[in-house]
Amino acid sequence: MNDAWWQRGVIYQIYPRSFRDANADGIGDLRGILGRLDYCASLGVDALWLSPVYPSPMADFGYDISDYTNIDPVFGTLAQFDELVVEVKRRGMKLILDYVPNHTSDEHPWFKDSRSARASAKRDWYLWHDPAADGGPPNNWLSHFGGSAWQWDPHTEQYYCHAFLKEQPDLNWRNPDVRATMYEVLRFWLARGVDGFRVDVLWHLIKDDQWRDNPPNPGYQPGAPPHYSQVPVYTTDRPEVQGIVAEMRRVVDEFAARVLIGEIYLPLERLMAYYGANLDGVHLPFNFQLLQSDWNARGIAALIDQYEGALPPGGWPNWVLGNHDNPRIASRVGLPQARVAAMLLLTLRGTPTMYYGDELGMVNVPIAADRVRDPLEKNVPGVGLGRDPCRTPMQWDGSLHAGFTSAQPWLPISDDYAVVNVRSEDDDATAILSLYRRLLQLRRSQPALSGGDYEPVATSGDLLAYLRRTRHECLLIALNLGEEPYALSLDPLAKAGRTLLSTYLDRDGEESNGNVALRANEGLIVAL
Repeated sequence: MNDAWWQRGVIYQIYPRSFRDANADGIGDLRGILGRLDYCASLGVDALWLSPVYPSPMADFGYDISDYTNIDPVFGTLAQFDELVVEVKRRGMKLILDYVPNHTSDEHPWFKDSRSARASAKRDWYLWHDPAADGGPPNNWLSHFGGSAWQWDPHTEQYYCHAFLKEQPDLNWRNPDVRATMYEVLRFWLARGVDGFRVDVLWHLIKDDQWRDNPPNPGYQPGAPPHYSQVPVYTTDRPEVQGIVAEMRRVVDEFAARVLIGEIYLPLERLMAYYGANLDGVHLPFNFQLLQSDWNARGIAALIDQYEGALPPGGWPNWVLGNHDNPRIASRVGLPQARVAAMLLLTLRGTPTMYYGDELGMVNVPIAADRVRDPLEKNVPGVGLGRDPCRTPMQWDGSLHAGFTSAQPWLPISDDYAVVNVRSEDDDATAILSLYRRLLQLRRSQPALSGGDYEPVATSGDLLAYLRRTRHECLLIALNLGEEPYALSLDPLAKAGRTLLSTYLDRDGEESNGNVALRANEGLIVAL
């Protein structure tokens, strides 16, 4: 068994703009979250992760920060944040914040100073460079949000680098003053009782100091996001970033029982480097394979085995099924399989991260052109990058605006809100919300699920199966990812088993002798 809370626990991501609006302006806020903490505790999750709530012009809805040590008025006040910390902990949960170190807002005082003159004391806090010989950008680097990663500043006659929006200039993490100041940001929030951080785009922090062009991507397919046309060898995952990660970890380790989580979209072999050479990197480099893989049993079985095999000795695994940047799981795989996906997420070895509303079966919401808010969709239309559909308001009840707000919500509410909501599912013992609660309850009560070993079971076709075991307990997880019934032989695993939970919520205590029978789209947890 592993004893750290972040190893045993389950993380629940809240997108604050969309969780609950308490002041009737159509945008979720800290008071709204505070008023729904009992719901979060009733789920059985262990930590709440909040997407950014810092002061921001909201060009990228909080990921463009103008003050790292305060709360944006749209969300509330620092005093309300302190109250939230107290109330989260009073309910036995932890609080994790987003930390956005790669870039600031162009309205941050640091950047205003930096762009005021080439001689500014903060000039080197950002990535400035002279134009190329033809007067254009210094090199071919591309922004993830469309176009060049360089923006011309006519006042100082240089370009500055921005990996995302031009309103999000990249900090120069080679500058020791930048590093020291940004580490003080971590200490500020840790001292206020924050239990850890999810670090935004961690693999972006260091860029090539020779400013070399990125090579073309030979596998680029027309219609894919434009920045995929390059291999970002000089703009991401530079070797020097590992030293930065280790420094961040040392800062977090100054405070007891805290966690550092890295957002890192990299191939498996590179992802593992972020644990650190001596496990002195991030505790959890986010594992996004379930977000990016096709939904089929053989492929998922293979990726689980590859991930487990790639982990460094002592490295703790983690799994993510949904987040604020990717389509919702119920839209990806359909509602019947979303139940199976819930069982997969909450029974694999490691720390699971849930996304608000997935426990209700919330789906992507179509966004009319005149309601699009996401700058990524506006800048790079037509390639399916828009993130608004998965960021729509939480559906609390069947009243107007789903109980999220009494005003016009900042994004549309799903058409299914009268049925898919907390209140109606609270009263339905067969709802997916009940399944999530049962799964989370089982994780807490069964040591094999929260900290036991993982062992694959050989299967074929649409069946995915594995064991979770301790010395005193062995559980079989059998997941039918297909539309046809399936029978799994218990031989040679055991002579018999007893069903603890079905995704249909109707087979508790059922005994199995010889075979475990699964219906279409069914998952089972069976005590052997």
